[in-house]
Amino acid sequence: MRRFLLTSTAVLFSLLPVAATIADDWPQWLGPQRDGVWRETGIVERLPEKGLARKWRTPIGAGYSGPAVVGDRVFVTDRVTTDTKDPSSPFERGAVPSSERVLCLDAATGKPIWEHKYPCIYTVSYPAGPRCTPTVHDGKVYSLGSEGHLFCLSASDGKVIWSRELKKDFSIRSTPVWGFASHPLVDGNKLICFVGGADTAVVAFDLATGKELWRALSAIGPHGPGYSPPVIYEAAGFRQLIAWLPDAVNALDPETGKVLWSKSFTVKEGLTAPMARQSGDLLFVTAFYDGPLMLKLNGDKPGATELWRGKGKNERQTDGLHSIMPTPFLVDGHIFGVCSYGQLRCLKADSGQRVWENLTATGADKARNARWANAFLIQHQDRFFIANEQGDLILAKLTPQGYEELGRANLLKPTGQAGGRQIVWSHPAFAHRCVFARNDEEIVCVSLAE
Repeated sequence: MRRFLLTSTAVLFSLLPVAATIADDWPQWLGPQRDGVWRETGIVERLPEKGLARKWRTPIGAGYSGPAVVGDRVFVTDRVTTDTKDPSSPFERGAVPSSERVLCLDAATGKPIWEHKYPCIYTVSYPAGPRCTPTVHDGKVYSLGSEGHLFCLSASDGKVIWSRELKKDFSIRSTPVWGFASHPLVDGNKLICFVGGADTAVVAFDLATGKELWRALSAIGPHGPGYSPPVIYEAAGFRQLIAWLPDAVNALDPETGKVLWSKSFTVKEGLTAPMARQSGDLLFVTAFYDGPLMLKLNGDKPGATELWRGKGKNERQTDGLHSIMPTPFLVDGHIFGVCSYGQLRCLKADSGQRVWENLTATGADKARNARWANAFLIQHQDRFFIANEQGDLILAKLTPQGYEELGRANLLKPTGQAGGRQIVWSHPAFAHRCVFARNDEEIVCVSLAE
Protein backbone atom coordinates (compact mmCIF):
# COMPACT_ATOMS: atom_id res chain seq x y z
CA MET A 1 0.00 0.00 0.00
CA ARG A 2 2.81 2.42 0.91
CA ARG A 3 4.55 1.71 -2.43
CA PHE A 4 1.26 2.44 -4.25
CA LEU A 5 0.87 5.77 -2.46
CA LEU A 6 4.41 6.82 -3.32
CA THR A 7 3.97 5.81 -6.96
CA SER A 8 0.62 7.55 -7.22
CA THR A 9 2.05 10.72 -5.72
CA ALA A 10 4.95 10.69 -8.16
CA VAL A 11 2.56 10.25 -11.09
CA LEU A 12 0.36 13.07 -9.82
CA PHE A 13 3.27 15.52 -9.58
CA SER A 14 4.56 14.50 -13.00
CA LEU A 15 1.20 15.50 -14.47
CA LEU A 16 1.21 18.98 -12.94
CA PRO A 17 1.98 21.80 -15.39
CA VAL A 18 5.30 23.60 -15.01
CA ALA A 19 3.50 26.80 -14.01
CA ALA A 20 2.09 25.05 -10.94
CA THR A 21 5.49 24.45 -9.39
CA ILE A 22 6.73 26.83 -6.74
CA ALA A 23 8.79 29.76 -8.01
CA ASP A 24 12.16 30.38 -6.41
CA ASP A 25 12.95 33.59 -4.51
CA TRP A 26 16.13 35.67 -4.54
CA PRO A 27 16.17 37.02 -0.97
CA GLN A 28 19.72 38.33 -0.72
CA TRP A 29 23.02 38.95 -2.47
CA LEU A 30 23.81 35.99 -4.78
CA GLY A 31 20.52 34.24 -4.11
CA PRO A 32 18.95 31.90 -1.52
CA GLN A 33 22.18 30.11 -0.58
CA ARG A 34 24.45 33.12 -1.17
CA ASP A 35 26.38 31.13 -3.76
CA GLY A 36 25.31 32.64 -7.09
CA VAL A 37 23.53 29.47 -8.21
CA TRP A 38 20.02 29.68 -9.70
CA ARG A 39 18.26 26.35 -9.06
CA GLU A 40 14.86 27.08 -10.57
CA THR A 41 13.64 24.78 -13.36
CA GLY A 42 11.75 25.54 -16.54
CA ILE A 43 14.39 28.02 -17.76
CA VAL A 44 15.41 28.59 -21.38
CA GLU A 45 18.40 26.60 -22.59
CA ARG A 46 19.21 29.12 -25.30
CA LEU A 47 18.32 32.78 -25.62
CA PRO A 48 15.91 33.29 -28.52
CA GLU A 49 17.16 35.26 -31.52
CA LYS A 50 14.01 37.39 -31.46
CA GLY A 51 14.94 38.64 -27.99
CA LEU A 52 13.43 38.25 -24.54
CA ALA A 53 9.94 39.24 -23.43
CA ARG A 54 9.94 42.16 -21.01
CA LYS A 55 7.14 41.82 -18.44
CA TRP A 56 7.45 45.32 -16.97
CA ARG A 57 9.68 48.31 -16.36
CA THR A 58 9.49 50.84 -13.51
CA PRO A 59 11.38 54.14 -13.11
CA ILE A 60 13.74 54.32 -10.11
CA GLY A 61 16.71 56.41 -9.02
CA ALA A 62 20.41 55.65 -9.28
CA GLY A 63 22.34 52.93 -7.50
CA TYR A 64 24.67 49.95 -7.74
CA SER A 65 22.58 47.72 -5.48
CA GLY A 66 20.86 44.69 -6.93
CA PRO A 67 17.23 43.75 -6.29
CA ALA A 68 15.91 41.09 -3.94
CA VAL A 69 12.77 39.12 -4.81
CA VAL A 70 10.63 37.35 -2.21
CA GLY A 71 7.11 36.10 -2.83
CA ASP A 72 5.12 38.65 -4.79
CA ARG A 73 7.47 41.54 -4.00
CA VAL A 74 10.69 43.08 -5.28
CA PHE A 75 12.93 45.16 -3.00
CA VAL A 76 15.58 47.55 -4.30
CA THR A 77 17.39 50.65 -3.03
CA ASP A 78 18.26 53.87 -4.82
CA ARG A 79 19.41 57.47 -4.36
CA VAL A 80 17.62 60.63 -5.40
CA THR A 81 18.72 64.28 -5.31
CA THR A 82 17.07 67.66 -5.83
CA ASP A 83 18.97 70.67 -7.17
CA THR A 84 22.35 69.17 -6.27
CA LYS A 85 25.15 67.79 -8.43
CA ASP A 86 27.82 65.22 -7.79
CA PRO A 87 31.51 66.16 -8.20
CA SER A 88 32.64 66.26 -11.83
CA SER A 89 35.02 63.33 -11.32
CA PRO A 90 33.74 60.07 -9.79
CA PHE A 91 37.02 59.83 -7.86
CA GLU A 92 36.36 63.13 -6.10
CA ARG A 93 34.60 63.03 -2.73
CA GLY A 94 32.11 65.75 -1.98
CA ALA A 95 29.29 66.27 0.52
CA VAL A 96 26.14 66.09 -1.57
CA PRO A 97 22.70 66.39 0.08
CA SER A 98 20.76 63.32 -1.05
CA SER A 99 18.09 60.86 -0.06
CA GLU A 100 18.31 57.09 -0.13
CA ARG A 101 15.21 54.98 -0.59
CA VAL A 102 14.17 51.39 -0.01
CA LEU A 103 11.52 50.57 -2.60
CA CYS A 104 8.99 47.73 -2.60
CA LEU A 105 7.40 46.80 -5.94
CA ASP A 106 4.85 44.26 -7.09
CA ALA A 107 6.83 41.39 -8.63
CA ALA A 108 4.15 40.69 -11.24
CA THR A 109 3.57 44.26 -12.44
CA GLY A 110 6.40 46.46 -11.14
CA LYS A 111 3.91 48.81 -9.52
CA PRO A 112 5.20 50.57 -6.36
CA ILE A 113 3.77 49.28 -3.08
CA TRP A 114 5.73 51.35 -0.53
CA GLU A 115 8.96 53.27 -0.08
CA HIS A 116 11.11 54.23 2.87
CA LYS A 117 13.04 57.45 2.28
CA TYR A 118 15.64 59.09 4.49
CA PRO A 119 18.11 62.00 4.12
CA CYS A 120 21.74 61.15 3.50
CA ILE A 121 24.83 63.28 2.80
CA TYR A 122 26.86 61.52 0.12
CA THR A 123 30.63 61.66 0.67
CA VAL A 124 31.69 58.57 -1.28
CA SER A 125 33.66 58.17 -4.48
CA TYR A 126 31.51 56.90 -7.36
CA PRO A 127 28.41 58.35 -5.68
CA ALA A 128 25.65 56.96 -7.91
CA GLY A 129 23.77 55.31 -5.06
CA PRO A 130 23.57 52.41 -2.59
CA ARG A 131 25.77 49.37 -3.10
CA CYS A 132 24.19 46.64 -0.97
CA THR A 133 21.39 44.34 -2.08
CA PRO A 134 18.58 44.25 0.52
CA THR A 135 18.37 41.08 2.62
CA VAL A 136 14.82 39.80 3.14
CA HIS A 137 14.17 37.37 5.98
CA ASP A 138 11.11 36.33 7.98
CA GLY A 139 8.93 39.26 6.92
CA LYS A 140 11.65 41.87 7.40
CA VAL A 141 13.90 43.80 5.01
CA TYR A 142 17.45 44.64 6.09
CA SER A 143 19.01 47.49 4.13
CA LEU A 144 22.49 49.05 4.35
CA GLY A 145 23.10 52.35 2.57
CA SER A 146 26.32 53.79 1.17
CA GLU A 147 26.88 56.05 4.18
CA GLY A 148 26.18 53.39 6.81
CA HIS A 149 22.44 53.77 7.44
CA LEU A 150 21.27 50.32 8.53
CA PHE A 151 17.52 49.65 8.65
CA CYS A 152 15.25 46.79 9.59
CA LEU A 153 11.89 47.40 7.90
CA SER A 154 8.60 45.55 7.81
CA ALA A 155 8.37 43.85 4.42
CA SER A 156 4.61 44.35 4.38
CA ASP A 157 4.47 48.15 4.78
CA GLY A 158 8.03 49.51 5.07
CA LYS A 159 7.67 50.69 8.65
CA VAL A 160 10.92 50.98 10.61
CA ILE A 161 11.40 48.24 13.19
CA TRP A 162 14.89 49.38 14.19
CA SER A 163 17.79 51.31 12.71
CA ARG A 164 21.47 52.04 13.30
CA GLU A 165 23.83 54.71 11.98
CA LEU A 166 27.09 52.80 11.76
CA LYS A 167 29.43 55.80 11.57
CA LYS A 168 27.80 57.51 14.55
CA ASP A 169 27.19 54.40 16.65
CA PHE A 170 30.73 53.07 16.23
CA SER A 171 32.68 56.35 16.13
CA ILE A 172 33.85 55.91 12.54
CA ARG A 173 35.40 59.15 11.32
CA SER A 174 34.67 58.77 7.62
CA THR A 175 32.82 56.54 5.20
CA PRO A 176 34.94 54.00 3.29
CA VAL A 177 36.08 55.58 0.01
CA TRP A 178 33.60 53.59 -2.08
CA GLY A 179 30.93 53.44 0.59
CA PHE A 180 29.54 50.69 2.77
CA ALA A 181 29.33 47.89 0.21
CA SER A 182 29.50 44.58 2.12
CA HIS A 183 26.08 42.95 1.84
CA PRO A 184 24.79 42.06 5.35
CA LEU A 185 24.41 38.37 6.19
CA VAL A 186 21.57 36.78 8.19
CA ASP A 187 22.67 33.85 10.36
CA GLY A 188 20.27 32.45 12.94
CA ASN A 189 19.21 35.34 15.17
CA LYS A 190 22.03 37.58 13.91
CA LEU A 191 22.63 40.15 11.20
CA ILE A 192 26.36 40.20 10.50
CA CYS A 193 27.81 43.41 9.05
CA PHE A 194 31.26 44.70 8.17
CA VAL A 195 31.41 48.06 9.95
CA GLY A 196 35.03 49.18 10.42
CA GLY A 197 36.84 50.99 13.20
CA ALA A 198 38.75 49.81 16.25
CA ASP A 199 37.56 46.35 17.32
CA THR A 200 34.38 46.75 15.24
CA ALA A 201 35.41 45.62 11.77
CA VAL A 202 32.79 42.88 12.09
CA VAL A 203 29.66 43.36 14.19
CA ALA A 204 26.72 41.03 14.81
CA PHE A 205 23.34 42.60 15.56
CA ASP A 206 20.23 40.98 17.00
CA LEU A 207 17.81 40.50 14.10
CA ALA A 208 14.79 41.51 16.15
CA THR A 209 16.14 44.55 18.00
CA GLY A 210 19.35 45.76 16.36
CA LYS A 211 21.20 45.33 19.65
CA GLU A 212 24.89 44.50 19.31
CA LEU A 213 25.66 40.86 20.10
CA TRP A 214 29.40 40.78 19.48
CA ARG A 215 32.23 42.63 17.76
CA ALA A 216 35.57 41.53 16.34
CA LEU A 217 38.75 42.69 14.60
CA SER A 218 39.83 46.19 13.62
CA ALA A 219 39.78 47.97 10.28
CA ILE A 220 41.11 51.49 10.53
CA GLY A 221 41.91 53.37 7.36
CA PRO A 222 40.28 55.10 4.40
CA HIS A 223 38.72 51.86 3.17
CA GLY A 224 37.55 50.61 6.56
CA PRO A 225 36.60 46.92 6.38
CA GLY A 226 36.86 46.86 2.59
CA TYR A 227 34.02 45.85 0.31
CA SER A 228 33.78 42.05 0.30
CA PRO A 229 30.62 40.55 1.84
CA PRO A 230 30.67 38.14 4.80
CA VAL A 231 29.98 34.47 4.11
CA ILE A 232 29.86 31.33 6.26
CA TYR A 233 31.44 28.04 5.19
CA GLU A 234 32.05 24.77 7.01
CA ALA A 235 35.50 23.24 7.32
CA ALA A 236 37.09 20.86 9.83
CA GLY A 237 33.63 20.37 11.35
CA PHE A 238 33.32 24.06 12.25
CA ARG A 239 31.11 26.76 10.80
CA GLN A 240 33.53 29.55 9.87
CA LEU A 241 32.56 33.15 9.13
CA ILE A 242 34.98 34.39 6.46
CA ALA A 243 35.86 38.05 6.96
CA TRP A 244 38.15 39.15 4.16
CA LEU A 245 39.45 42.55 5.24
CA PRO A 246 42.07 44.76 3.52
CA ASP A 247 44.89 43.32 5.65
CA ALA A 248 43.99 39.64 5.99
CA VAL A 249 41.63 36.77 5.32
CA ASN A 250 40.05 35.87 8.66
CA ALA A 251 37.78 33.13 9.95
CA LEU A 252 35.54 33.79 12.96
CA ASP A 253 33.16 31.75 15.06
CA PRO A 254 29.82 33.20 13.87
CA GLU A 255 28.24 32.63 17.29
CA THR A 256 30.79 34.60 19.30
CA GLY A 257 33.05 36.53 16.93
CA LYS A 258 36.10 34.67 18.22
CA VAL A 259 38.94 34.64 15.67
CA LEU A 260 39.62 31.06 14.55
CA TRP A 261 42.48 31.87 12.18
CA SER A 262 43.94 34.68 10.12
CA LYS A 263 46.17 34.79 7.02
CA SER A 264 47.88 38.04 6.12
CA PHE A 265 46.99 39.39 2.66
CA THR A 266 47.40 43.15 2.27
CA VAL A 267 45.22 44.52 -0.51
CA LYS A 268 46.03 47.84 -2.19
CA GLU A 269 43.26 50.48 -1.99
CA GLY A 270 41.24 48.09 0.15
CA LEU A 271 39.78 46.49 -2.99
CA THR A 272 38.38 43.36 -1.39
CA ALA A 273 35.17 43.40 -3.43
CA PRO A 274 34.49 39.81 -4.62
CA MET A 275 33.19 37.32 -2.06
CA ALA A 276 35.52 34.58 -0.82
CA ARG A 277 34.78 31.23 -2.45
CA GLN A 278 35.06 27.72 -1.00
CA SER A 279 35.30 24.43 -2.85
CA GLY A 280 36.06 21.44 -0.64
CA ASP A 281 39.22 22.30 1.28
CA LEU A 282 40.04 25.29 -0.96
CA LEU A 283 39.27 28.93 -0.15
CA PHE A 284 39.80 31.50 -2.90
CA VAL A 285 39.93 35.30 -2.92
CA THR A 286 40.83 37.71 -5.71
CA ALA A 287 41.63 41.44 -5.79
CA PHE A 288 42.18 43.94 -8.61
CA TYR A 289 45.72 45.02 -7.78
CA ASP A 290 47.00 42.09 -5.74
CA GLY A 291 45.48 39.24 -7.69
CA PRO A 292 44.39 35.82 -6.45
CA LEU A 293 45.18 33.95 -3.26
CA MET A 294 44.30 30.29 -2.81
CA LEU A 295 44.25 28.88 0.71
CA LYS A 296 44.02 25.24 1.74
CA LEU A 297 41.73 24.74 4.73
CA ASN A 298 42.82 22.39 7.48
CA GLY A 299 40.82 19.21 7.84
CA ASP A 300 41.35 18.52 11.54
CA LYS A 301 40.90 21.95 13.14
CA PRO A 302 40.21 25.52 11.96
CA GLY A 303 43.18 26.90 10.07
CA ALA A 304 44.56 27.50 6.59
CA THR A 305 47.82 27.48 4.66
CA GLU A 306 48.71 29.30 1.46
CA LEU A 307 48.53 27.01 -1.56
CA TRP A 308 49.44 29.56 -4.25
CA ARG A 309 49.32 33.26 -5.00
CA GLY A 310 49.01 34.95 -8.38
CA LYS A 311 51.28 37.69 -9.65
CA GLY A 312 51.37 40.05 -12.60
CA LYS A 313 53.73 42.57 -14.19
CA ASN A 314 51.07 45.23 -13.66
CA GLU A 315 47.31 45.54 -13.25
CA ARG A 316 46.73 44.68 -16.91
CA GLN A 317 49.41 42.11 -17.70
CA THR A 318 48.31 39.28 -15.45
CA ASP A 319 48.18 35.51 -15.76
CA GLY A 320 45.80 34.83 -12.88
CA LEU A 321 42.54 36.46 -11.89
CA HIS A 322 42.55 40.08 -10.69
CA SER A 323 38.84 40.76 -10.18
CA ILE A 324 37.47 44.22 -9.40
CA MET A 325 33.86 43.30 -8.49
CA PRO A 326 32.40 40.00 -9.72
CA THR A 327 32.55 36.92 -7.51
CA PRO A 328 34.22 34.00 -9.33
CA PHE A 329 33.12 30.36 -9.42
CA LEU A 330 35.04 27.21 -8.49
CA VAL A 331 33.67 24.31 -10.52
CA ASP A 332 35.21 20.84 -10.89
CA GLY A 333 38.76 21.91 -10.15
CA HIS A 334 38.63 25.11 -12.20
CA ILE A 335 38.06 28.80 -11.49
CA PHE A 336 35.90 30.95 -13.75
CA GLY A 337 35.89 34.71 -13.30
CA VAL A 338 36.46 38.16 -14.79
CA CYS A 339 39.91 39.75 -14.59
CA SER A 340 41.08 43.37 -14.29
CA TYR A 341 40.44 44.48 -17.88
CA GLY A 342 37.39 42.38 -18.68
CA GLN A 343 39.14 39.11 -19.47
CA LEU A 344 36.77 36.23 -18.74
CA ARG A 345 39.20 33.53 -17.63
CA CYS A 346 39.46 29.90 -16.66
CA LEU A 347 42.24 28.87 -14.26
CA LYS A 348 43.29 25.57 -12.75
CA ALA A 349 42.25 25.67 -9.10
CA ASP A 350 45.22 23.66 -7.82
CA SER A 351 47.88 25.90 -9.37
CA GLY A 352 46.35 29.11 -10.72
CA GLN A 353 47.58 28.29 -14.22
CA ARG A 354 45.51 30.02 -16.88
CA VAL A 355 43.62 27.68 -19.23
CA TRP A 356 41.89 30.22 -21.49
CA GLU A 357 40.49 33.74 -21.69
CA ASN A 358 37.69 35.44 -23.64
CA LEU A 359 37.00 39.15 -24.20
CA THR A 360 33.65 39.06 -26.00
CA ALA A 361 31.48 38.34 -22.94
CA THR A 362 32.37 41.59 -21.19
CA GLY A 363 32.74 43.69 -24.33
CA ALA A 364 36.40 44.27 -23.51
CA ASP A 365 37.25 43.44 -27.12
CA LYS A 366 35.45 46.63 -28.21
CA ALA A 367 36.03 48.97 -25.27
CA ARG A 368 38.29 51.97 -25.75
CA ASN A 369 39.41 51.59 -22.15
CA ALA A 370 38.52 48.24 -20.60
CA ARG A 371 39.90 48.98 -17.12
CA TRP A 372 37.44 47.56 -14.58
CA ALA A 373 35.33 46.02 -17.37
CA ASN A 374 32.81 43.93 -15.52
CA ALA A 375 30.35 41.06 -15.86
CA PHE A 376 28.42 39.15 -13.20
CA LEU A 377 28.19 35.35 -13.44
CA ILE A 378 25.25 33.24 -12.26
CA GLN A 379 25.35 29.47 -12.60
CA HIS A 380 22.27 27.60 -13.81
CA GLN A 381 22.65 23.86 -14.21
CA ASP A 382 25.49 23.25 -16.70
CA ARG A 383 25.65 26.83 -17.98
CA PHE A 384 26.00 30.41 -16.85
CA PHE A 385 24.00 33.57 -17.22
CA ILE A 386 26.39 36.50 -17.64
CA ALA A 387 25.19 40.07 -17.07
CA ASN A 388 27.77 42.41 -18.58
CA GLU A 389 28.25 46.14 -18.11
CA GLN A 390 26.68 46.95 -21.50
CA GLY A 391 23.33 45.78 -20.11
CA ASP A 392 23.44 42.49 -22.03
CA LEU A 393 22.41 39.11 -20.67
CA ILE A 394 24.43 36.24 -22.12
CA LEU A 395 23.82 32.52 -21.78
CA ALA A 396 27.00 30.48 -22.15
CA LYS A 397 28.74 27.27 -21.23
CA LEU A 398 32.03 27.71 -19.38
CA THR A 399 34.19 24.60 -19.33
CA PRO A 400 37.92 23.88 -19.31
CA GLN A 401 37.57 23.48 -23.08
CA GLY A 402 36.48 27.09 -23.54
CA TYR A 403 33.65 29.62 -23.80
CA GLU A 404 30.55 28.62 -25.78
CA GLU A 405 27.97 31.38 -26.18
CA LEU A 406 24.34 30.24 -26.41
CA GLY A 407 22.86 33.63 -27.15
CA ARG A 408 22.62 37.14 -25.78
CA ALA A 409 19.97 39.83 -25.43
CA ASN A 410 19.99 43.40 -24.20
CA LEU A 411 18.11 43.97 -20.94
CA LEU A 412 18.63 47.70 -20.41
CA LYS A 413 20.87 50.53 -21.46
CA PRO A 414 24.07 51.36 -19.57
CA THR A 415 23.58 54.65 -17.72
CA GLY A 416 26.64 54.91 -15.46
CA GLN A 417 30.10 56.26 -16.24
CA ALA A 418 33.47 54.57 -15.80
CA GLY A 419 36.67 54.96 -17.76
CA GLY A 420 35.00 57.08 -20.43
CA ARG A 421 32.37 54.44 -21.21
CA GLN A 422 28.73 53.82 -20.25
CA ILE A 423 28.24 50.98 -17.76
CA VAL A 424 25.79 48.99 -15.65
CA TRP A 425 27.39 47.75 -12.44
CA SER A 426 24.36 46.31 -10.64
CA HIS A 427 23.94 42.58 -10.02
CA PRO A 428 20.60 41.21 -11.29
CA ALA A 429 18.25 38.91 -9.37
CA PHE A 430 17.02 35.63 -10.85
CA ALA A 431 13.65 34.47 -9.54
CA HIS A 432 10.18 33.40 -10.67
CA ARG A 433 11.71 32.28 -14.00
CA CYS A 434 12.65 35.89 -14.67
CA VAL A 435 15.64 38.18 -14.42
CA PHE A 436 15.20 41.44 -12.51
CA ALA A 437 17.81 44.02 -13.54
CA ARG A 438 18.31 47.72 -12.88
CA ASN A 439 20.33 50.70 -14.03
CA ASP A 440 20.30 54.31 -12.79
CA GLU A 441 16.91 55.02 -14.35
CA GLU A 442 14.72 51.94 -14.19
CA ILE A 443 14.28 48.36 -13.06
CA VAL A 444 13.01 45.75 -15.51
CA CYS A 445 11.61 42.24 -15.27
CA VAL A 446 12.28 39.93 -18.22
CA SER A 447 10.96 36.39 -18.60
CA LEU A 448 13.45 33.53 -18.93
CA ALA A 449 10.81 30.80 -18.89
CA GLU A 450 11.16 28.12 -21.54
